[in-house]
Amino acid sequence: MIEATILVVDDEQIQRAILAEVLRDEGYQVVEAADGEAALQRVNGGGIDLILTDVRMPGISGEELLVKVREERPHLPVLLITAHDTVEQAVAAMQAGAFSYIAKPINLDGLLAQVQRALEHRRLAEELEALRSAVGEAPDLPEVVAESSAMRAVLSEAARVAPRRTTVLITGESGTGKEVVARAIHALSDRAEAPFVAVNCAALPETLLESELFGHEAGAFTGAAQRHIGRFEQASSGTLFLDEIGDLPMPVQVKLLRALQERTIERLGSNTSVAVDVRLIAATHRDLAAAIREGGFREDLYYRLNVVALHLPPLRHRRPDIPTLVDHLLERINRDNDTAITGVSREALEAFLRYPWPGNVRELGNVLERAVVLTRGQVIHLDDLPSTIRAPSEKPPAGDGSLADSERAAIVAALAAARGNRSVAADRLGIHRNTLRRKIRELDITVPGEE
Repeated sequence: MIEATILVVDDEQIQRAILAEVLRDEGYQVVEAADGEAALQRVNGGGIDLILTDVRMPGISGEELLVKVREERPHLPVLLITAHDTVEQAVAAMQAGAFSYIAKPINLDGLLAQVQRALEHRRLAEELEALRSAVGEAPDLPEVVAESSAMRAVLSEAARVAPRRTTVLITGESGTGKEVVARAIHALSDRAEAPFVAVNCAALPETLLESELFGHEAGAFTGAAQRHIGRFEQASSGTLFLDEIGDLPMPVQVKLLRALQERTIERLGSNTSVAVDVRLIAATHRDLAAAIREGGFREDLYYRLNVVALHLPPLRHRRPDIPTLVDHLLERINRDNDTAITGVSREALEAFLRYPWPGNVRELGNVLERAVVLTRGQVIHLDDLPSTIRAPSEKPPAGDGSLADSERAAIVAALAAARGNRSVAADRLGIHRNTLRRKIRELDITVPGEE
């Protein structure tokens, strides 16, 4: 358990006392406030690590308290409690910056789990800020969104390793943002002013890849009219990012291993070694351990690359990031297309939160860009989205899915609507809670709030 001081805010003295007692029994320090004004005074006095507040109170409501706290202390997590359990309110709370939204009657085990996650979330956020400060005048992590605990844990480790020369291997499904994280590591390193050079190993044929990486001398092969400086030399004093390294041909793997071991390269057509000062970051969506067993990847190279491993969670495992990602991606799309879309409707955001996003952040960006082009107004509505996004629980077209796919989508949607409450989701689906638990396990479904 994380040591912490929790502020409990509720105008009902009995409810406030019950919550305070439960939290104290768990070892937390607890302070109480009977209204929003008193809560703000407590917060301004410092020492508060988390706020647990009722929504409906005289004077400053819980939602208004949330807004004021977010303005002054953006890393202070706020859990809202309400008797009204609706998806619309949950989405509104998330948009306003609440860590989570808890419905009455309160499930105390669920509440304590949310408190623990919120405190861990804050710890990671503060650690990340401290690491940024330790690096120096580094910019914010470029284009990285991390509201979820899963992503904050990844970025915390990325920031920790950034100042070192250590080789990093980033794994994760396609579209999860591996290059974005690699650029963030570079930006937080002492190499930030030197080049960041990216190569997609799957995009080049083997005959060109070796020359692209290591360079060649004039006359090294037919068509080589002049010397070519490869990506290793281009990245001198900086960072070389090798994406899709699982697709690297075996002969090139041998040369890469030697370059990493000796910190020298030889251009094609030359016997002269060239010293290179390069920090290598590699990425892949493939299972390299399986590739080693199948003879497609060198074990010695794998261990040389896998000094620090970062695994990026898929978007379906980091749903708290979706509202912020939508805002971030829309800002970029507007800039690139000279448009002025102000946001998405509540219904559209609910659809985004329900959808499993097999293509991850890349798919989310593509869906938003399509919607920006098609919408007639300044806000993206549900009708501007593809049918697969609007109704992920509908049976997919023939050849594009299965009964299991439809069943999984229905369960994901029900859990999203119930904000992870399994009993409520089971009621919505008309099945027993034990059946839902079994389906969650069989279909490998991540429950919201348990990422």
